[in-house]
Amino acid sequence: MENKKKIIISVVLIVILIISFAIYTVNNKDKEELNLNYFVLEEEENIIENNNQMNENQQNIDTTDEKVEEIAIHIVGEVKNEGVIYLKKGSRIIDAINEAGGETKQADLSQINLAYVLEDGVKIYIPNKKEKITEYIIESNGNNVIQEGNKTSNTEKGDSDKVNINTATQEELDSLPGIGPSTAQKIINYREENGLFKKIEDIQNVKGIGDSKYSDVKDKITV
Repeated sequence: MENKKKIIISVVLIVILIISFAIYTVNNKDKEELNLNYFVLEEEENIIENNNQMNENQQNIDTTDEKVEEIAIHIVGEVKNEGVIYLKKGSRIIDAINEAGGETKQADLSQINLAYVLEDGVKIYIPNKKEKITEYIIESNGNNVIQEGNKTSNTEKGDSDKVNINTATQEELDSLPGIGPSTAQKIINYREENGLFKKIEDIQNVKGIGDSKYSDVKDKITV
């Protein structure tokens, strides 16, 4: 009888030890999985936060670069919102019109080279259908003005008796020695496609005007 009790007690103790070991193992496993999941989640959050910071920094850099490349343009005439606008460097007249709210119903865009590349500080005039103009760009130095019809105005002192190759009509250019109607039209086409002349020597970039013709007209032209 005494031996039987000892055996029962021994079995109970063994069962208790087995159960205790099983509980201990399960608890430790749960803790390890919990710690591992926590570590993974923390790393994912750090990666997401770093990516967001990098994107924000890149956006700031892009914004700064864009501001550096901006140009200021003054647009007036037949647009919905006259005034100073800001465009990206390399923008064209059509971009300026769109930025100003678009043209009005009275605007005559057929008189304008919409693909003209703009420079900082210029002024654009958008004509209406009742007027005829040959120039619609005023340079940033203010020396060139818009022509209406055959009227031309130069603001540079001492050059009133010279032909301004940036504002002259075809007829006025044709009056220069050695410049016929065809070459005069080439001069107008050149400045519309490439921008206004910076100096009188630039007229030699026009096809058909070589050293000889330039020598004949250089004392009779201005910009």
